[in-house]
Amino acid sequence: MNSSPIKGIRRKKSLLSEIKVLVVGGPSVGKSALTVRYLTKRYIGEYDHQSENRYKHEAMINGEPVIFEILDTCPKSDKDLLAVDSIQWADGFLLVYSILDKASFDYIQRFRRHTGASSSTIPCVLVANKADMVHLRQVPTHEGEQLAKEMECYFAEVAAAEQVSSIADAFNELGREVHSVRRRSKPPMSSSSTHSTPSLFDRMLGSRSSAGIGSIRAYARGKSDSALPKD
Repeated sequence: MNSSPIKGIRRKKSLLSEIKVLVVGGPSVGKSALTVRYLTKRYIGEYDHQSENRYKHEAMINGEPVIFEILDTCPKSDKDLLAVDSIQWADGFLLVYSILDKASFDYIQRFRRHTGASSSTIPCVLVANKADMVHLRQVPTHEGEQLAKEMECYFAEVAAAEQVSSIADAFNELGREVHSVRRRSKPPMSSSSTHSTPSLFDRMLGSRSSAGIGSIRAYARGKSDSALPKD
């Protein structure tokens, strides 16, 4: 008899590479809306979480299956920069500001100065959310483009309320950047050890963060929130 197909699936999933993504931005810029939009294709406009949320999601990057582990951060104020252990945990940063809020753009600039984040140090992408509300714009497009140029990273203006593909493009571009850096900086590894790769920022700073940041929620593409596992 053939071996159990369930065991075969589990065995294959254990070989998938992991990409740890830190979603960074000030309060109320739409980090959770963007993340859940990417994971479920659904838009939820209001969130009131008081702590970081962590999700796992399978995707295809350059024709290869990967596991995104996404940490949706929750700063309490515009002055609240992230803890070092969260920064060290990440393989890449999804940097989010709102075009309606100049303070949120300034937050990303402070985070950049705080971490030295740029595509030459750690993969990152810059996303300007709420682009569907241009009549209330406070941050001109050219300022976002200029910051992305200085950071040498991908930039897009998106609207979580309207777009899915452009949000997926941002996450997938970050995944491609992580893969590209890994190929340049590391010798080939056996597939059995790929899933335990230390984060790029960990290697830069020479330390590993402790495990257990946030709670993990596994989202399956195409399922409604009512069908998703609960914590």
